[in-house]
Amino acid sequence: MFNLYWADERGFPPGDRGAAYGDGLFETIRMHGDRGVLLSRHLDRMVRDAGRLGIPIALTDLRKACTAAVTRYAGRYTNQQAEGGWVLKLTLTRGEGGRGYQPGMGVRPNLLVSSSSMPIAPAGSGVAADFSRVPLTVNPLLAGIKSLNRLEQVMASREIHGDLFEVLMSDAGGNLVEGTRTNILIKELEGWVTPPAKSLAVTGIMRQWVLEKLRSRGEVVVERSLDIGDVMGSQCLGVYLLNSVMGVVPVRCLAGQDLPVGDGLATIFNPLELLE
Repeated sequence: MFNLYWADERGFPPGDRGAAYGDGLFETIRMHGDRGVLLSRHLDRMVRDAGRLGIPIALTDLRKACTAAVTRYAGRYTNQQAEGGWVLKLTLTRGEGGRGYQPGMGVRPNLLVSSSSMPIAPAGSGVAADFSRVPLTVNPLLAGIKSLNRLEQVMASREIHGDLFEVLMSDAGGNLVEGTRTNILIKELEGWVTPPAKSLAVTGIMRQWVLEKLRSRGEVVVERSLDIGDVMGSQCLGVYLLNSVMGVVPVRCLAGQDLPVGDGLATIFNPLELLE
């Protein structure tokens, strides 16, 4: 079991290891009323990745916290349902205790629950993006985990200004990895291409769902390394950004170059069909 905290009452205690060391992880879930988009996948990922970090948490306890959050928060966003609902955020840390990096004995996890309005939806005609100058290093031990260690993404997000929606980050070898808050999917003549899961800082829930959906329709999906030439060359028929709150976002302009925006993913994501 964990200690439950509500963000609108008070935050974590001063000695929380999440604030001190980034010792934890989080989930951001798109909600409509009392139901969430791909909710089970979000909760399953939190339990699974908490296990990878050695933070004990039961799925039943997490579901109870979500039920309490809906009771507490959903009514605040009643007038926003037509615009897309609201956002539920779950932040789980190892807890409070232990001097320095080593956790103390018997540390009990902390869960902070918060809510917010949905962000403004990106234009359906596509968004502008650029390449980040901040390299992204992915530790194989932590690959895919939506941990609280997001300083590289914070630094890269400072490059987003004006009409830019996102910047795309590369690893030290020049391979495109992901955006500051999105996974990358490109369309080529032979099919769809995305960076492999093992190379990602965050293996997104929307990424997983979209790849499964495409494969179920018989479309070719390849996971391989991407470089700038893959997305800026003539073989690229479209670049899409995947995010669990905003869904599937086409890129119409990348680093000042216009990109094609096809309709291959136009109807694949309907949040109202994915509510649980």
